[in-house]
Amino acid sequence: MSKTPCFHCGLDASAAEITFDDKPFCCNGCKTVYEIFSVNDLTCYYDLQASAGAKPSDIEGKYNFLDNAKIVESILDFNDNTTQIATLYIPHIHCSSCIWILENLNKLNPAISASIVNFGKKTVRVTYNCNNITIKQLVKLLGSIGYEPFISLDDYSVGKKNVDRSLIYKLGVAGFAFGNVMFLSFPEYFQVTGFWIETYAPVFRWLMFSFSLPVVFYSAQDYFISAYKGLRSKILNIDVPISLGVVVLFVRSTAEIILNLGTGFFDSLTGLIFFLLLGKFFQQKTYNFLSFERDYKSYFPIGITKLYNDGKEESVQVYDIVKGDRLLIRNEELIPVDCILINGKARIDYSFVTGESEAVSKKSGDKLFAGGKQLNGSIEVDVLKTVEQSYLTQLWSNDVFNKNKEDGFTTLTNAISKKFTIAVLSIAFIATGYWLFVDSSKALNVFTAVLIIACPCAIALAAPFTFGNLLRIFGKLKFYAKNASVIEQLAAINTIIFDKTGTITANKETSVMYEGSNLSDNEESLLRSTLRNSNHPLSRSLYSLLDQHNIVTLDTYEEHIGKGIEAKHNQDTIKIGSAPFVGATAETATLNTAVYVSTNSKYKGRFTFYNKYRKGLSKLFNKLKKHYDLVILSGDNAGEQENLTKLLPAKTKLFFNQKPEDKLEYIKHHQKSGAKVLMIGDGLNDAGALAQSNVGIAISENVNIFSPACDAILDASKFNQLHDFIKASKSAIKIIKWSFLLSFFYNSIGLYFAVTGQLAPVIAAILMPLSSISIVVFTTVSTNFLGRKLQKKKAY
Repeated sequence: MSKTPCFHCGLDASAAEITFDDKPFCCNGCKTVYEIFSVNDLTCYYDLQASAGAKPSDIEGKYNFLDNAKIVESILDFNDNTTQIATLYIPHIHCSSCIWILENLNKLNPAISASIVNFGKKTVRVTYNCNNITIKQLVKLLGSIGYEPFISLDDYSVGKKNVDRSLIYKLGVAGFAFGNVMFLSFPEYFQVTGFWIETYAPVFRWLMFSFSLPVVFYSAQDYFISAYKGLRSKILNIDVPISLGVVVLFVRSTAEIILNLGTGFFDSLTGLIFFLLLGKFFQQKTYNFLSFERDYKSYFPIGITKLYNDGKEESVQVYDIVKGDRLLIRNEELIPVDCILINGKARIDYSFVTGESEAVSKKSGDKLFAGGKQLNGSIEVDVLKTVEQSYLTQLWSNDVFNKNKEDGFTTLTNAISKKFTIAVLSIAFIATGYWLFVDSSKALNVFTAVLIIACPCAIALAAPFTFGNLLRIFGKLKFYAKNASVIEQLAAINTIIFDKTGTITANKETSVMYEGSNLSDNEESLLRSTLRNSNHPLSRSLYSLLDQHNIVTLDTYEEHIGKGIEAKHNQDTIKIGSAPFVGATAETATLNTAVYVSTNSKYKGRFTFYNKYRKGLSKLFNKLKKHYDLVILSGDNAGEQENLTKLLPAKTKLFFNQKPEDKLEYIKHHQKSGAKVLMIGDGLNDAGALAQSNVGIAISENVNIFSPACDAILDASKFNQLHDFIKASKSAIKIIKWSFLLSFFYNSIGLYFAVTGQLAPVIAAILMPLSSISIVVFTTVSTNFLGRKLQKKKAY
């Protein structure tokens, strides 16, 4: 009796006799899922992969524990009483159809605003309006369409459930079959004649065929699936030639047995797949052993101000924060931990987390979540949880903030791998065609050996391991890149643009002189309280130099980017910033960098800054000038032009009085002329320029200015080693090219023996993973050597 597959999940539907839209279903659950997709115009789900769905299980009452507020709170990543975010582990995620339907949950329920799948971890991160759908209803919705989440209340840790042991199982099946096929092939190897040939040869051959079936259709299925998906997406991936070789071996061997022409190549076939899987298994073990610490982002250096009972303030790194600490969050700073608002007026922008641009106001006692940005002066908070570095950097490295810079940028691997695969397929067919005419008995061996020995795995591994290890090394040296693409683009830059204040000047060593009317105690207190809210480098420098005064909570606070700040406390108002902003007359202006102050609309005086440039600045610029066009774009006036002209190399371009939008337009204009721009700024006023540049680096002096605009963060103490980091990026490209050359050399030798018929497919399957491991070892050792050279460099 023939079986009728269920249209949704592919199981046998012949006994159920349930049809809808002339389509068979194995149960009412699958029929209901199809109806849901049909009503919501989502039936193209089945176009991506036939019978891709899972049979929905009965979950009525199973998730009643999600009515408990405390349990829900432990599961949620984010909750502001309107928007909630939860990351759920979905074991059934297995194909492109799964990704498509899970990222279109908003079509099933409009209360869901976004859903993003992490295919590798089998998780979906869902953002939804909790006033219109609860997490319990969300889980039931997922279950109803066959994607029931796995939630463990004992130890809720998303994505770490059900360790995937499928590779071990497939390796075991292949090894068992390979051993038995080799055993059954012994009579053929020793050319036994007579009674054996007449009686047992056909039985042994069909037994070998039987043993090969689970190997081909189970153990090798990952190669077929990967090759199919690649071809469907018009991509020639590395599994296409492997799959082709396996199919040719199986078809040829089966034909020989059916037509009684010989024993076939089942020993080579099962051995090939066994050694491919064994190689993959050992590759995984090798990669783990040579781990380049994929959690390099845990080095991320966000600094935060910690408050003590005696009023002392100290800048600490966020991973030193513990539950119960009191923190000061300034204007435009990112909240690094879940916390409770204690003092101040909070207006939080959660667009970094939720994508919603509208800021929300919070009052004392409200809970604030990591990832929000304070927009209304400074606040004091008590820490509820220690920081989760991976969570913050997950936001920072989100592809949403990285798409524009990678548009039109072709990586080395992408540029080579496709051409390599086409070349290998061409060689395989040409060589096979030649041997069909010269010696047809060798043709099949040549075809499969070529496809296997020339597998471009080594090429695919060179860049990830080189850049991954270098990311770790850079992190330890206090240069924190967002991802591997940053290093590759950093190696390609030809123009470097610097901001001045807070970038090439050292805030902590700046001297300040006040000129003007004496400030009363109330005015000094208001001045310091206002400066305390700001993250601008000049504000931070001035704040640290002022005498201690009582800190007051401001009634209003507003920061005007590129102009200054203004605030109000009781009946007193204050403005701090440029001369025009505070209403200073032209006579009071100075060519030096200065901050002007007015209280209650009356000009009081100015703080003149005498800049101290960073150590090694002149030597750094002289090194960079040999290879790059150097530009200074400053928002300050031209007071420092004479000093900079003497300090910096000749022909360094200097531009002053540049607004943030002017910097952005300058970069955009030069990019149109072919410039590859590296922008180095303070991360606040320069956000637009950092985002527009090919690579944007923010200089950090333990200040929590955290923005997706920057591609990397450089600790201020390592500023004079900028040239070394750029040089190391270029060296990484050389290491990858040497890896490609090594792979090409290996493949050329292997192809020679394969094309001439001197290399058996089984031997090729053993050599292939060894070549991949050798590339991993080479790149890891090379980058470690590069890292040691960087560490030995001393500040100049």
